[in-house]
Amino acid sequence: MLQAAALSALAGIRHAFFTRQGGVSEGIYASLNAGIGSDDDPAKVAENRARMAAALGVGAEYLLTPYQIHSPKVVVVDTPWALKARPRADALVTTRPGLAIAITTADCGPVLLADHAARVIAAAHAGWRGAAAGVLEATVEAMEGCGADRKHIVAALGPMIRQPSYEVGPELVRAFNSEESGNGRFFKPAARPGHALFDLASYIAARLVRMDIARVEDLGHCTYSDSVRFFSYRRSTHSGESDYGRHISAIALFD
Repeated sequence: MLQAAALSALAGIRHAFFTRQGGVSEGIYASLNAGIGSDDDPAKVAENRARMAAALGVGAEYLLTPYQIHSPKVVVVDTPWALKARPRADALVTTRPGLAIAITTADCGPVLLADHAARVIAAAHAGWRGAAAGVLEATVEAMEGCGADRKHIVAALGPMIRQPSYEVGPELVRAFNSEESGNGRFFKPAARPGHALFDLASYIAARLVRMDIARVEDLGHCTYSDSVRFFSYRRSTHSGESDYGRHISAIALFD
């Protein structure tokens, strides 16, 4: 698993950006696939998730992920739920010790956040749709609703697809430029005419910085270009694979 220095320095908080290594799944899911919605063997997915929960110091039933819908919806968590009862959301916030709140990704941006002083943590799933819709802003607002101060919030960006591998069509460029004139800085020309390379990580970081939080750290890893350590939806699609594995990024409070 990978960790951010900014979060590791905070006492009473554990976190992890898990890679694809260290699990029991096989084939295209090898090996630490956390994807409940994948076509992997459910028993293997459950074992993988139990291993990740153990690494964080919680029971498997306390590792919580939502049913992600690429939205700005945030859920404040105070009790575990059954897998079939997962809320439809793209960010989780909690003040309860012993719960590992998490999101799953396979190219989108995982963001873990914490206000150590207020004892409020969050995990957000920020693909371009969710980020553009305001999931990060909604997450910080939900943290403030739980007592956090944005000037004390630390955020860490985990592995995601990076600009050299993220070609998008002209319709996305137009949509982002119409949203805000300065968004052109997140694109550069691609080799294919009319297409561009999108810098999702910088876009996420810029939205976080604009909220005037305390610190933003980007681990800098690319899911697409590193097949040994990471799953990638886009790489699997380009390879003609039928499905793909998912990572978990999680954070938990402890007394």
